[in-house]
Amino acid sequence: MEVVWSASKAITVREIRDRLARDPAPAYNTVLTVTEILYRKDWLAREKHGKAFRYWPAASREDYTARLMDEALDSAPDRTAALVHFMGGMTPEEMTEIRRALEAAERRSG
Repeated sequence: MEVVWSASKAITVREIRDRLARDPAPAYNTVLTVTEILYRKDWLAREKHGKAFRYWPAASREDYTARLMDEALDSAPDRTAALVHFMGGMTPEEMTEIRRALEAAERRSG
């Protein structure tokens, strides 16, 4: 996802593979498989371009992180307890930002 987010335009699987900072680079088929999984999970959008597809992010980094967190919380038997435990590791500054966000959400919802 980082490679796709950092691209200035829609990107092919080959371009994704070429931009991955690994030595050796992963096999093309591996990158294709992961890209297709991300597409099926609605993390990526795509459009046919010649013989290949070009991909772009279907969501922002923040949306992606929020969905991952939601999936993780859904796997917990007690969502609230898991969230409280997670928040226990936050810095005072992060807690202040959370309070501001909660207050803003309360004002919007009436």
